[in-house]
Amino acid sequence: MNRFAVPVSRGIARVTDAALGPYQAAVIRIGFAATWLLFLLREFPNRQEMYGPDGPWSWGLARRLVADNHAFTALMWSDSQVWFEIVYAVAVLSSVLLLVGWRTRTMSVLFMVGVLSLQNRSIFMGDGGDNVIHLMAIYLVGTRCGQVWSLDARRARLAGEARARGEASRAAGPDRVGPVLWSGLGLLLAAVTFAGDLGGGWLTVFWGLWAVQGLWWAVGRRARTLQPRILLDVVANTVHNAALFVIMAEACLIYATAGWYKIQGSRWQDGTAVYYPLHLDYFSPWPALSDLLAAHGTIVMLVTYGTVVVQVAFPFTLFNRRVKNVLLAVMMTEHAVIAVVLGLPFFSLAMIAADSVFLPTSFLRRLGGLAVRVRGRLLPGGAPELPGQRARGSRTPEGSEEPHVGFPA
Repeated sequence: MNRFAVPVSRGIARVTDAALGPYQAAVIRIGFAATWLLFLLREFPNRQEMYGPDGPWSWGLARRLVADNHAFTALMWSDSQVWFEIVYAVAVLSSVLLLVGWRTRTMSVLFMVGVLSLQNRSIFMGDGGDNVIHLMAIYLVGTRCGQVWSLDARRARLAGEARARGEASRAAGPDRVGPVLWSGLGLLLAAVTFAGDLGGGWLTVFWGLWAVQGLWWAVGRRARTLQPRILLDVVANTVHNAALFVIMAEACLIYATAGWYKIQGSRWQDGTAVYYPLHLDYFSPWPALSDLLAAHGTIVMLVTYGTVVVQVAFPFTLFNRRVKNVLLAVMMTEHAVIAVVLGLPFFSLAMIAADSVFLPTSFLRRLGGLAVRVRGRLLPGGAPELPGQRARGSRTPEGSEEPHVGFPA
């Protein structure tokens, strides 16, 4: 019995003691926030036709569909032009703030609201990458994605250093922005609830997230002992690790289903499937480049078969780190080629962001160090430490306590 009890207890301790994959969670946060932000900015001149009240998919049709499938979209609360512009602006602003890691707990929820509101308003807009962003925006809410490479991590680090030196600092002082933000969102949520615009499961979801935010802040500031804070950290770590596992499983499921469906297609079986998109005007932003690739039958055949093999094999390579890293590099390169050759940049960026969850921690640490050096060369005064970036082997000074940040990280 002890043979099984010891590994099980170690596994439980590993899942609950810490939020695993902090660098992977951070790069996913940055990747999807950047992808959605770039999409919103590129389509800003076309936003009225895509998601506005005067678009081809009218507000009335969207309302009938939402009433049937119970999808969430804040754009159904009003058909006014002003409300549409407010929602679009919130989507842009939340993407920017999530990208830099400011109040990531709150911004991840607002980011999800922006993504769902626009995508569920006009379900026929998108190129496949929208579905990935749609799902990942929901999963990100459960992650502690602001532990590194974020303004939240920087604020927590500065507060910890000031506390260790026995100094009073603005970062270590009482949090005023968090409660104001929480109160304002609570009033908005109450207004929407009383107006009857938010119902079903989404009512429980948003009020539950709002209540958890308040509980986290209250325990972090008012608890006299460490036990309540430790309990909340255990719950948050468990939820984070579960969400990160779901993100990994989702990425594997995307590739596995895509690969197995391709196997059943006759064009994929005879090695010519890649040839046909290269001759479609819609997928040929660079006709000369598409014609150059399509002119070489061997390349078309290798890319066709290679795509199927990589997609089917990838989920099974997770048990071998070296093979997994090779296939991961191949898939990211393939998506980069798709972005250029087929003119699908946001689909490719979304898939690359999803693939980033499998990147090795050592590689991400080196990438962070490279960013520090580049920033140091561009900005005078040396290379400042990245938010949340600690030197390998460094520890929190003895006697200092890691700040229990309520709203941000």
